[in-house]
Amino acid sequence: MQRIAVVDYGMGNLRSVAKALDRVSSGNQEVVVTADPDLIADAERVVFPGQGAIRDCMRELQRLHLEPVLRRCIEEKPFLGICLGLQALMESSQEHAETRGLGILAGQVRRFPAHARDPVSGERLKVPHMGWNTVAPVREHPLWHGISAHERFYFVHSYYVAPEDQDVVAARTHYGVDFCCAAAFGSCFAVQFHPEKSQRPGLALLTNFCTWNGKS
Repeated sequence: MQRIAVVDYGMGNLRSVAKALDRVSSGNQEVVVTADPDLIADAERVVFPGQGAIRDCMRELQRLHLEPVLRRCIEEKPFLGICLGLQALMESSQEHAETRGLGILAGQVRRFPAHARDPVSGERLKVPHMGWNTVAPVREHPLWHGISAHERFYFVHSYYVAPEDQDVVAARTHYGVDFCCAAAFGSCFAVQFHPEKSQRPGLALLTNFCTWNGKS
């Protein structure tokens, strides 16, 4: 039986991610929530979710000795990052002055502008960006299969990623600024929104991940 490992480093509602994966995975796939580096390394697919502060995320990854196995998995097998699982791929974050990330992608995690306004109503936009927003894919990818070009997904975040290499951007969203809400490279696909909270389109994306061979 194939294994989908959901990385447990103590941050975010991992059970909701695992429950959604259980719902869409095939009968020959086992979903395991784990912090065991060996179980993660042996899994056929890896999901790296999370909510909260990136400083705490990086601290826990170091404490649990998970950085090396995450780096290997990103290079070797289908890998899905969710929320902090996208932000942690970057070199650094503006959160807590300056927090280093895994440095898989060149670029920075930036805070939404404090005085951004809705272009239609003129009202000031609240931070965090919380709720449903339109996701616009900018290139084809197997994980977009069966998902409409301007589908809505659920977001909860105060920071967004700004990768230097625009070729890794797989989708964009607008909230005061246009920002990268999905990045794809090699066998890695990472999103800022929460597919496990996004109903039909979110489950479609997770279904696609469960069958994805890691090639774009």
